[in-house]
Amino acid sequence: MSNTSSHSLKLIHVNTACEQCRVRELCLPTQLDDEAVSLIDKLVVRREPLKKGDYLYRTGDKFQGIYAVQYGALKTYGITIDGREQITGFHLAGEVVGLDALDESIHPCNAVALEKTEICQLPFEKLESLFHDLPSLCGNMSRIMSREILREERVLLMLGGTSAEQRLARFLLNLRKRMAERELSVDQFRLCMSRQDISNYLGLALETVSRQFTQFQDRGLLDIHNRSIRILQIERLQELAE
Repeated sequence: MSNTSSHSLKLIHVNTACEQCRVRELCLPTQLDDEAVSLIDKLVVRREPLKKGDYLYRTGDKFQGIYAVQYGALKTYGITIDGREQITGFHLAGEVVGLDALDESIHPCNAVALEKTEICQLPFEKLESLFHDLPSLCGNMSRIMSREILREERVLLMLGGTSAEQRLARFLLNLRKRMAERELSVDQFRLCMSRQDISNYLGLALETVSRQFTQFQDRGLLDIHNRSIRILQIERLQELAE
């Protein structure tokens, strides 16, 4: 097993109960009764908060459970045959990571914190033991897996055969949609990822992404201050994405 940051090894009980968690409806979208939520809450543990750059898990680590982002953000990435980092996703509060290790019980990629991040861990073997008593929970897990598959399909659509302008517009609109799901400001938000990460994810050169951001601002679509983004013309951005 690969070595993991000491910050990601210590486990503590979650301070915020599931029923009080502000992103519960995203990682547990099914309407579960109080007893079911209480049973799940007893299983949940949380890794010691990750600092920026800390690893939740690394490629080759043994699968121990699935993880819900309670606060902060992660990126997942793999290493290509020629040794390059390839980012496979950005994961925000309320989203689940680690499902891709279910098949072989080994994590096929790395997950690293983009900022201070708090994680809830659901040990999968214990979770499975609840499926018989809580059929709704099993259905909920299926929906979560389906949601992740759909997210991957949207990434392919975002990247497939589009210009740099379209890719960046679609990326920003995707972030806006995810902010809306969290009842956060949708037209003004802070990017948790660097432009280098965005360019890697979108399959573009860093210079191209920087140039597109500048053009969007010059054309009055965005107001940009470092990583703070304000969308000024949502309709125009949607037209570019299409």
